[in-house]
Amino acid sequence: MKRLKAVLFDLDGTLLDTAPDFVLTLNEMLARHDKPSIAAERIRNTVSQGARALITLGFDLEEDDKGFDVLRQELLDSYAANLSAKSQLFPGIYDLLSRLSDHNVAWGVATNKPERFTTPLMAALSLPSEPYVVICPDHVSAPKPDAESLLMACEAAGCSVDEAIYVGDHLRDIECGANAGMDTVAAAYGYVAEDDCAGSWGATYLVESAGDIWAIIEGRI
Repeated sequence: MKRLKAVLFDLDGTLLDTAPDFVLTLNEMLARHDKPSIAAERIRNTVSQGARALITLGFDLEEDDKGFDVLRQELLDSYAANLSAKSQLFPGIYDLLSRLSDHNVAWGVATNKPERFTTPLMAALSLPSEPYVVICPDHVSAPKPDAESLLMACEAAGCSVDEAIYVGDHLRDIECGANAGMDTVAAAYGYVAEDDCAGSWGATYLVESAGDIWAIIEGRI
């Protein structure tokens, strides 16, 4: 195996625990519409499926139902006001980023979260070092699981795909890495749905906590 030059992360559920702000946003919205609140764990398990899934969860509506798009836009606008209220790095991530910096390994983000939310959220964080690249769906022609974002990230780092590794908490992240020809780490600590299993995604590695990632990287630097 070649020496690692770059470690890339998905954002929500991998690098950052953003679920508390989705819980806050959705339940505030439900209250405005005189709907009952939803348990935080149910919202947490739905976050990776996106805003549409959260509207279905909260309002029992499908995408082609009347009013669905209006509610989805309300959710997104409300989330924009809350996006850094409670979000934080997962335990172990700060130390991991510090170690990467100490060993001159670049780190970056490849996410399906729109730039509208990603940029201010990243700016609000206290990080030990800055990412060398942050790629959002706004920057590519096709979102994950298409490989474009990871190929772009490797180009920005000046490395080949076998000199990088991608960490994600959803099947599409692992598929994205596989489509790029890159080793992957399945983050089982992230937003894995109750009926899903991170061990079934076919990742190169599987971790139960962010603190376990360094042991994988250490052997390749």
